Amino acid sequence: MRILGIDPGLAIVGWAVIDSERGNLHPVAFGAITTPAHTSIESRLLIIKEDLETIIDKYSPTEMAIEELFFNTNITTGIAVAEARGVILCTAHAKGVKISEYTPLQVKQAVVGYGKAEKRQVIAMVTSILKLKNPPKPDDTADAVAIAICHSQCRGSAIGKYFNQR
Repeated sequence: MRILGIDPGLAIVGWAVIDSERGNLHPVAFGAITTPAHTSIESRLLIIKEDLETIIDKYSPTEMAIEELFFNTNITTGIAVAEARGVILCTAHAKGVKISEYTPLQVKQAVVGYGKAEKRQVIAMVTSILKLKNPPKPDDTADAVAIAICHSQCRGSAIGKYFNQR
């Protein structure tokens, strides 16, 4: 199975493609979609859509895992990220990619074994699990790798099925 992990954002969308075969994980590619500041939201959303289409066309994932939104205190930023997330979901759906969603707590639990793990712990585990020479950069990309790993571990479980009934 080929999994596309997505850490949604407006300025930076982290993405990662991994192969999962019988519990063995292999990194395929990872990176970030970036949109320029001081650009209209419509233009930024279009960049995300077009770049994501290119990634899906190039790597042919069968499933996508995306992080659910977690709102901090800045609701304006949250709304913009929600708009970007909507574009990501629509793009994947239009391309026929099965979509699953995970909370940040679920991702940390699956990757580190502790739902309140710190970012540096998640990055260290991602690097170790995939046997990478260097940690994925930027942090959004490392988060996308963690989301893909989480999906590979949870998709067949009762918990994964419960949270991703579609």
